[in-house]
Amino acid sequence: MTATRLPAPDRNLALELVRVTEAAALAAAHWIGRGEKDAADGAAVEAMRKAFDTVAIDGTVVIGEGEMDEAPMLFIGEKVGCGGPAMDIAVDPLEGTSIAAKGAPNALAVVALAGRGCFLHAPDVYMEKIAVGPGLPEGIVGLDRSVRENLLSLAAAKACGVDELMVCVLERERHQDIIGACRDAGARITLIGEGDVAGVIAVAQPDSGIDLYLGSGGAPEGVLAAAALRCFGGQMQGKLVFENQAQIDRGRSMGITDPGRIYNVSDMAKGDVLFAATGITSGQMLGGVRFSGGRAVTHSLLTRSKSGTVRYVAAHHNLARR
Repeated sequence: MTATRLPAPDRNLALELVRVTEAAALAAAHWIGRGEKDAADGAAVEAMRKAFDTVAIDGTVVIGEGEMDEAPMLFIGEKVGCGGPAMDIAVDPLEGTSIAAKGAPNALAVVALAGRGCFLHAPDVYMEKIAVGPGLPEGIVGLDRSVRENLLSLAAAKACGVDELMVCVLERERHQDIIGACRDAGARITLIGEGDVAGVIAVAQPDSGIDLYLGSGGAPEGVLAAAALRCFGGQMQGKLVFENQAQIDRGRSMGITDPGRIYNVSDMAKGDVLFAATGITSGQMLGGVRFSGGRAVTHSLLTRSKSGTVRYVAAHHNLARR
């Protein structure tokens, strides 16, 4: 299949995507720290879905809130946009629901857009992930190698000791072996409670201090992270984790013909990709939403795989006019 090119006025489209993530972030921000993650997520979903009504695309959600019978809005297969070129959409209106509920750092609203057929249609299963930032030899790390081998290879490429590497891992019981192997090899670890899209993106952020992302998390989030890395630069591999035959069958219905395949970043997000994110709570990558006197300030980023340019947008919103 030939990848659909982004429409000519792509800069305008890019700004429209930022407005979509801003809308979700503003809605979710009212629920920060209130301990109600479902309410925060619901507000973000509703606001993002409404914002898409003004975007000039013929969009189809391929990574979203779940199946049609599981999600009222932004479900897989839902059509969004007010008409235009055919595009596939990957969304997470609130990446880090528990983070927002606790008022903890790094909750984001994220959207990726590409031509029809350019995103891996990932079922809602786990995905093993490994990611590093830009400027490294191709294939420097891989899911087919041990943790120690990957750390030694990465340290050699960076001309540093393994003890200087920082590895980001989701704090889950299933990752105890990975955590132990990293520490046995001498690497340092940053444990995160949620938000592995932000965790993967961190490897491409020079100021994050993160050298390597390891571990399993949601496959849909893996595709979103791959879309971001296509734009920022960097390498990523992902392997779907199927726990039973029903999940394998579901994957096949979505076009997954080889359940054991290892996907690279371009397999998961190919063609011309746009990625936008708005901070909900402040983190290493973006500041969070700030309310004051009937106004709000949001901090967003926008990037595109074609140029690799990253634009940061600070927007001041008059809430009375929304």
